[in-house]
Amino acid sequence: MKLHELHAAEGSRRARKRVGRGTSSGYGKTSGRGQKGQLARQGGHTRLGFEGGQMPLFRTMPKRGFKNINRKEYAIVKLADLNKFEEGSVVTIENLKEQGLVKKELSGVKLLASGELKVKLTVKVNKASEAAKKAVEAAGGTVEVI
Repeated sequence: MKLHELHAAEGSRRARKRVGRGTSSGYGKTSGRGQKGQLARQGGHTRLGFEGGQMPLFRTMPKRGFKNINRKEYAIVKLADLNKFEEGSVVTIENLKEQGLVKKELSGVKLLASGELKVKLTVKVNKASEAAKKAVEAAGGTVEVI
């Protein structure tokens, strides 16, 4: 096969509509654009949301709030969930994923002081609340912020 022998598959391409070829063609005179108006003109199109000079709907609505593009979202782990682990073990993000406590990591994992911790653990997470740190230390463990 040579470059000049290439062609589209049969039926995959439609012929270009030839407009302005006499009134009997069905696309003569105004060439399917109707009578007058903006859409009949050359370059006659409007931007999205344009309402013909009327105040557009999106401009009549009040602006609300603020979206921080640099926002960090953390996967949350509760203290009560850590009771699954054995006494004296090291809890890492990988271990939390294996146990199904963290579905997806997002910007990291944060430990919150919800519930009661009954086992001594070394916890390695990206963030931890002050109350969670105190609770882990009260149980005889440590929290390492990585």
